[in-house]
Amino acid sequence: MSEGKKRISAFCDDALETLDGVGIAEKISAGEISASEAVEAAIARARSVNSELNAIVTEIFDMAREQAKKIVPGPFAGVPAFIKDTDDVKGAPTLWGSRAVPNKPIRKSKRFVEQFISLGLICLGKSTLPEFGLTATTEPLSSGITRNPWHTDYSTGGSSGGSAALVAAGVVPIAHGNDGGGSIRIPAACCGVVGLKPSRGRLEPVEGSSLMPVNILHQGIVTRTVRDTAAFYAGAEKYRRNPKLPEIGLVQYPGKKRLRIALFTDTPYGKPCHPESADLVRRVGSLCKELGHTVKEIPCPCDAQMAEDFILYWGLLAFSFRFFGQFLIAPGFDRSKLDSWTIDISRHFQKNFLKAPATIKRLQGYSKVYNEIFSTCDILLNPTLAHPTPEIGYIGPDVPFEEAFERVRQYVAFTPQQNVTGTPAISLPLGFSISGLPLGVQFGAAFGQEKELLELAFELEEARPWPRIGQ
Repeated sequence: MSEGKKRISAFCDDALETLDGVGIAEKISAGEISASEAVEAAIARARSVNSELNAIVTEIFDMAREQAKKIVPGPFAGVPAFIKDTDDVKGAPTLWGSRAVPNKPIRKSKRFVEQFISLGLICLGKSTLPEFGLTATTEPLSSGITRNPWHTDYSTGGSSGGSAALVAAGVVPIAHGNDGGGSIRIPAACCGVVGLKPSRGRLEPVEGSSLMPVNILHQGIVTRTVRDTAAFYAGAEKYRRNPKLPEIGLVQYPGKKRLRIALFTDTPYGKPCHPESADLVRRVGSLCKELGHTVKEIPCPCDAQMAEDFILYWGLLAFSFRFFGQFLIAPGFDRSKLDSWTIDISRHFQKNFLKAPATIKRLQGYSKVYNEIFSTCDILLNPTLAHPTPEIGYIGPDVPFEEAFERVRQYVAFTPQQNVTGTPAISLPLGFSISGLPLGVQFGAAFGQEKELLELAFELEEARPWPRIGQ
């Protein structure tokens, strides 16, 4: 591939222009364009770049065209989007990034998909992910490599890699993601988009997740602007308001409250993260100080024990998919077709299963430890990832398991703690690596404090706007 083709952009002079989702919805509402025109533009964009990105596993363009004729009122009425291929959309198969899952159309959409569509969004298809979302790059054997639109030799991250690539490239302004250990925030960091993992219970849950001894799974989205993320959560709250959580409302501006921000750059293993990642976090910390916030540096609040406990619990998920996929995923599940990573991470759990009861007990108790941090600060500031986005293949299916396992463990060092605690965190694309790839910075808050995160995100976006591929 020539240097000119390393960056992939779908942005063009069409009905969508370079607008975010709110901007497209405003044009549709004003009668400047129709929902059908918006959908056709997104379909044309998808067709123009997906042969190189490989971010779409199932197209449902004709279904989208029909939906555009009778749009649902909402903050994104008529805006095209994609659903990650973990969640059922009526009329399309749900394949989970796996060759083990039968390719059959689904009869009924999942509850979260119904919530997503209630905002007026029109689903164009299903986006790619690694098998069952179990690793931090989107290179499944089932559909092949999904490539980063900033540079196609590099990973999109995972597991919501297809969604992040489509949003970053400009195919659509918003797409579904979900997050069990960083799967919204990791690809947001790699692809230069906004990725908020909400508090547990904020959105319609991943179905069946409430039965987990530690519910680490969260639904969400990726967008190019803070405005779109804020509008989504305000609209989702109207569809389903969780009375146990503080209301977010429609956040439109930076907050007036000056925040106490605790910054750290060391990983839970006591090792410093990559210098580029650490330097960016400290520069963002300096920016926050300039904006009037208080910033202090602290040790990493998560220790190696919690990180290792999470990895073993992650292996329990793989074990469950491997041996109970017929019941958890779909009838006709064929475990002989599983990718090697799923099998090997499952075996890691099997080798250590006697540790599972103590592991689960410690994970269940970690929320209390984590929440104590917020008695002395409002926000945690740290790298989203421990080092810049790697090239494709760095943790791909051809890497021997022990090597890939160690690489993943060191790379994804910062995101799992919010999954264990159910607290919100947002990744913002506030810098670039020497290689020219986006770098994400993560902000974490106490349970239920998405509003605080969104107000700070608005302020940072205003102070340091991040470039987009189409600019």
